[in-house]
Amino acid sequence: MAIANNIQAQHLNETQISIQSRKTSVLAFFHLVEKQTTFRFHFNPEAVENKALALSGNSDLETLLYEVAAQAKLGFKQVNESIAVKPTLKKSQKMVEVKINLSGRVLDAETHEPITGASVYISETSQGAMADLDGNWFMEIDESLLGKEIKASALGYDSKVLPIVRENIVFTLNPQELEEVVIVGYGTQKKINLTGAVSQIGSEAIENRPSPNLTRMLQGALPNLNIKMVDGSPTRSASFNIRGATSIGAGGDALVLIDGVEGDPNLVNPNDVESVTVLKDASSAAVYGSRAAFGVVLITTKNPVKGHSGVDVKISHSVNQRTVVPNLVTNGYEWAKNFDEAFTGWYDYKTHPISVNSIFPFSLEYLEELKNHNDNPNLPETVFNEELNRYEYFGSTDWFDYLHKDKMPATEASISASGATDKASYYISGLYYHQDGIFRYSSDRFDKYNLRAKGEVKLTDWLTIQNNFDLSTYKYEYPLLANGDAGIWRYLAVQGFPMAVMQNPDGTFTQSGSYIGASYVDGSSKSDQSKFFVRNTPTLTATPFGDLLTFKANFTFSKTFNKDSRFNNFVNYSSAPGQTARFGQSLLRELTDENTYWGSNITTELKKSFNEVHDFSLLLGYNVESNRASNLNAQRDGLLVETKPDFNLMDGLNYTISGGGSEWRYMGAFYRLNYRFNEKYLLEFNGRYDGSSKFPSDQRYGFFPSVSAGWNLSEEGFMSTTKSWLDNLKIRSSYGTLGNGNVAPYRYMETMTVAKTSVILDGIQKGYTYLPGAIPSGLTWEKATTFDIGLDASMYSGKFTLSFDWYNRLTTDMFTYGEPLPNVFGATVPYGNFADLSTKGWEYTMAWRDEFSLGSKPFSYSISGSVWDSKAKITKFNNPNKLISSTYYEGSSIGEIWGYETMGFFTSEEDVASHADQSYIVNSNNRQWLPGDLKFADLNNDGVINQGTNSVDDSGDRRIIGNNAPRYQFGFTLSGDWNGFGLSAFFQGIGKRDWYFAPEADLFYGPYNRPYGFQPEIMMNDIWSEENPDAYFPRFRGYTALSTTRSLGAPQTRFLQDASYLRLKNVTLDYTIPTPLISKLGLKKAMVYVSGQNILTFSGLYKHTDNFDPEIIESPTGGMTNSHGQGDAYPMLKTYTLGLNLSF
Repeated sequence: MAIANNIQAQHLNETQISIQSRKTSVLAFFHLVEKQTTFRFHFNPEAVENKALALSGNSDLETLLYEVAAQAKLGFKQVNESIAVKPTLKKSQKMVEVKINLSGRVLDAETHEPITGASVYISETSQGAMADLDGNWFMEIDESLLGKEIKASALGYDSKVLPIVRENIVFTLNPQELEEVVIVGYGTQKKINLTGAVSQIGSEAIENRPSPNLTRMLQGALPNLNIKMVDGSPTRSASFNIRGATSIGAGGDALVLIDGVEGDPNLVNPNDVESVTVLKDASSAAVYGSRAAFGVVLITTKNPVKGHSGVDVKISHSVNQRTVVPNLVTNGYEWAKNFDEAFTGWYDYKTHPISVNSIFPFSLEYLEELKNHNDNPNLPETVFNEELNRYEYFGSTDWFDYLHKDKMPATEASISASGATDKASYYISGLYYHQDGIFRYSSDRFDKYNLRAKGEVKLTDWLTIQNNFDLSTYKYEYPLLANGDAGIWRYLAVQGFPMAVMQNPDGTFTQSGSYIGASYVDGSSKSDQSKFFVRNTPTLTATPFGDLLTFKANFTFSKTFNKDSRFNNFVNYSSAPGQTARFGQSLLRELTDENTYWGSNITTELKKSFNEVHDFSLLLGYNVESNRASNLNAQRDGLLVETKPDFNLMDGLNYTISGGGSEWRYMGAFYRLNYRFNEKYLLEFNGRYDGSSKFPSDQRYGFFPSVSAGWNLSEEGFMSTTKSWLDNLKIRSSYGTLGNGNVAPYRYMETMTVAKTSVILDGIQKGYTYLPGAIPSGLTWEKATTFDIGLDASMYSGKFTLSFDWYNRLTTDMFTYGEPLPNVFGATVPYGNFADLSTKGWEYTMAWRDEFSLGSKPFSYSISGSVWDSKAKITKFNNPNKLISSTYYEGSSIGEIWGYETMGFFTSEEDVASHADQSYIVNSNNRQWLPGDLKFADLNNDGVINQGTNSVDDSGDRRIIGNNAPRYQFGFTLSGDWNGFGLSAFFQGIGKRDWYFAPEADLFYGPYNRPYGFQPEIMMNDIWSEENPDAYFPRFRGYTALSTTRSLGAPQTRFLQDASYLRLKNVTLDYTIPTPLISKLGLKKAMVYVSGQNILTFSGLYKHTDNFDPEIIESPTGGMTNSHGQGDAYPMLKTYTLGLNLSF
């Protein structure tokens, strides 16, 4: 029996019925009830059978209805004073369901206007309703839910929870836009009152995305925060760039602050992050001074919520795969045949190779025998040639597959506990992250640990002490080649011939194998890296006059230890039975560095309002910082025990010890003055007086002011007609200058290096030094002056928001080359403040959020995204002849590519003879040009293809053909939530970028670079021949891409690549388990999720190459994982994750 009680209706269990005769019928019972009560039965007489009943006697109506329902197989549902009669009762239907009708309204707390479309939801049962045009809502629930929680939410409003009662439930929701707070320098501000260019995201943007570091998770998440990840190594850090090109002199990355103190974002536990804020213009970043000349990234960690305590546990398991697996020719015979063709093509078809890269013997007879082995797979891969007394190899080895795993597991586990009362609060968290490496043998391994402890104690009503402790450490093991630190991928390019194999039949290594991973197989060479970071920040906050005046002082001390122990051992190999040789070195290196930092901030903030119209705030502060770095490196050869690398177990005579370091200090006083009139007109003045030890005493200090203003148009009377749809419209602008203090510490000083002679004199290597280089007569601050104008808008109760900024940043007095001097000067031209740069750009952000009823439950969704762009141009530079080289010239754009214009291929010998002379460009060993070779346009019509005097005014036949600076970068998110399920997808990419691969980009040029290099399948199927004249690649000649003076290595229009891309950076599906199912386990919340990262990529690169991740095309950064760049680097990874989040 289903019974729905109206709030004012009688209760069945309180309504007594007098039974005159226990034996009766259904219709007689209905009549008796209607006679004694106000209830009325409604039914279809033809469907309800008038069965005989035997009732128990006088009782309440609820009990009697149970008896009738059981005997007559009927169902009942009460609505107000009506009782509906159902003729049949399904087996799954409960005998008695007591319901009540709930109703109420949802109103705006400020205006008391109805909030149309607001969601009213009971999480315990997943029941919900939507408010109508008048804000009214209605739902039918079990009576047992009285006293439970019911929640109302609406886009643009803070949600509200109330207990379920029988009376009308009226929700009054506070608008979010008025309360949204943004982190700014040394404080917070309401978003509506911001006048600077600031962007911020919350923790939801990085949740449920396991990663070795936070930096990768922020890529594309904030407009004009440009993070370039050049490879997929778990230890790879990245510079944080804000708004494009900064300085070509001292450089200029953004200042990254973690809880107000400079730190490494790669060491932060992502689960600790509450928000990430980017301060972009001079006004918003001014209080941080010279180290913030090109913006600030503020990472704020979580704080406990007053009145709440709990424990959060997060566990996930991931499987990583390479985003790109090179698609190469791995058949030994096919590869060797192509090698021979490319080699002979370079030598104008006059000679064949006698070896492959001077290591692997080669001849036409060997090629024929290789064909026999290819045609007969039963023949052995390795044969001992008695006549030549050496092994011969006939393999078809896929070296990438041999050395790399297909899947790599990763695990993350974190726990946090927090609690807060009126007097004290705490937040403690820990994380463990493990990522298995990519190699099959002696694989790399990454283990990271984080610990954070934050606490606050209120000593008095006006005095509070806080402490923030952070400890991070990681260990990374990485296999090395026997001869040093070079990346394995470059060795695969020049030694990884498919015909070769790793081991001989007797188990010894082959000579080729010794070059390309034998040390991986036997684990004899390795790097053990470790980093240990600890930091502590105590803070004292005093408010002796309430909110009027706040004093705050903190002191930070941090220590960072880096250690890298690298050892190499010889690898023995054999070219014939009983013969051994060795490759590599026996060497131990200990590389250590230590960094000590301390800093202090003291601030006073005054806030005062007059007549609720005039609002003033004044921040005064003092900042001092000190940093000391030192390093100690030692190496020695002659390991006595290969498995015990220790300096005590070595006997080599070759050893070196080196050290060094640097030290700097900053000091600054700053202010920020804010004035607001009636929430309409906003004004802010900022300034900082900075001092730096990096400059000479007479140039050490500088004053850098800024100003910003805002106008909330939506608060004006003439905008009153827009109140129904426009929440806020603000125009803002800022102008200011910041000094750039990123110059190296000792550039203004004459420095002398001490070294040892390479010659032994009197039995020792004597020390020596030499005269220092010339230094500039003066060295002062680089200055970044920024003008910014922006607009912020919010509409339809916060459903739609947008923000737009345009800026022009002038970087002046950049530290670069001085004016060219005569050769008789006899020294390198000193640097000085000689160059200027202009960077102009814009950024646009929009978001739409809404919800509607789906299956009587609210479905909320959002679409948000950003796109941004910038262009930078040199406006001053010491290059009077405007030479085009690796340097700049006045008027040049950052990233411009100069190259030839490709007309296509020569079609005949007559075409070659009648065209301009191309002998300046090397095309073969004898500089012969044939049909199928590249044909370049004679742009200056002088009959010769060359680069003129290599200047802008005489560039010969070259012109600007592209620009490799990223343009139209973007990131956008799609998300939806319904009935406990959530789905989100985050896309990131670059809309436009030209790229010309450097000559040694072996995965692109293949045998055109070196005939013994990689052979990309996509290339080998698209090479010119008489039968394929429309191919993309020219006549097959090796070495033509070996340098920029050669026909394919020379930048040109035909092989300019489109490096734009769109990447599905993350997609996550989650499910929050209903509270009734987990509450008995002591859980407040439980969520299970699956996610994928980097799982889908579209790029213009893939038109002519499928061997590159569009993010791993940059020049090399050095080090073990990226020694050669251009694709020869640690691969980017895609990740599939299953995770569980629990809250207690």
